[in-house]
Order: sequence, then C-alpha cells, then structure tokens
Amino acid sequence: MAPYTLNEREFELINIIGAQLGSNQRDLSHHLELSIGMTNMLVRRLISKGYIRIRQLNKRKVEYILTPKGFTEKIRKSIKYTLNTINSVGLIRKSLKKVILKLHEKGEKNFTILGESDFTILVDTVLKEIYSGDYTVTKIKEMPAEKFPGTLLICTEGFENGKGHIENSINLLEELAREHDFSQRDAY
Repeated sequence: MAPYTLNEREFELINIIGAQLGSNQRDLSHHLELSIGMTNMLVRRLISKGYIRIRQLNKRKVEYILTPKGFTEKIRKSIKYTLNTINSVGLIRKSLKKVILKLHEKGEKNFTILGESDFTILVDTVLKEIYSGDYTVTKIKEMPAEKFPGTLLICTEGFENGKGHIENSINLLEELAREHDFSQRDAY
C-alpha cells in the first residue's frame, strides 16, 4: 500500500501546528484562511492518519501536537520542496545564461537591470560569469524617462519590451517563460 501523501492544505496545517501558531481551531482557520468547519475536517483527517494528536488541557481547551509521523512528513516535504526549488533556480540560471550569451555574441557590454528582487541578483551573477568584469551594469527600480546606451534587462512584471522610448530591451521574465513552462514542475 502506498504511503498517504499530504495535500497542500494538510501540509500547511502541519506547518502551522508545528510552529505552534494555532492554539485553537479558530486560530488555525484564520491562518489557513478557511472556515472553521473545513479546518475541523482537515484536523480530523490528520488525526486519523496519525500526523497530529490532541491533548486536552481543560474542559474547553485543547492543544494540537505533531506526532513523530507528522514531524517526519513535515521534514520530508520541506526537503523535497527545497530540492525542487534549487532545481528550478538551476534551470532558470541556465536559461538566463543562454539569453545573455546571445547578447555577448552581439558585442553588448552595457546593461541596465530594471527591478529589485532575488531574480535581479541571479541576473547579475550570470552577467559576472559571462563577462568577467568587461561590462557595465546599472541597477534601477523604475523605468527610465530618458534614452540610455546598452540593453535594458527587465526583471520585474508589468513592463513590455520596446515600450515607449526604450528600444533595446529584453523582458527576461517573458523570455524565460517562453523557453520553459516552469508551472509544470513537480509540486512538493
């Protein structure tokens, strides 16, 4: 018989209980953004599967506790999620490298990175790997009002290539989305 696999809500509930964020079903339902009835159903299911148990504190108050099986499942799913994330970052880095290598082959050495996120850090890292210091990078948070030399690397949502006065730009999010469909990766 195959082991029971937790769905997203059940895993979220185990994480909330493991972090001791919910002292009663009302707190749990608030953290889960579910009704109390749906939360009660999830709690009962996890109890029947042996992932959590209830300890009666007094007549009206209970405590939800992860069992060793629940703790093991929480760790297992967390590790799987982390490994999938690392794998996805590696795929994104590889795809970024292809796009930036094309610019390198065309002789581009001046870049402006639009955006401020972990993705921009990854773009900057790939630029350093390819160019070895023979390039310039300017980082900006908003679309520039004036023309500038080089290529604009758009690393944030809500901007289109070549919009307005910007002629030489690449929306890296859209470019990568065309190359790979990251939404089809294995769920944790």
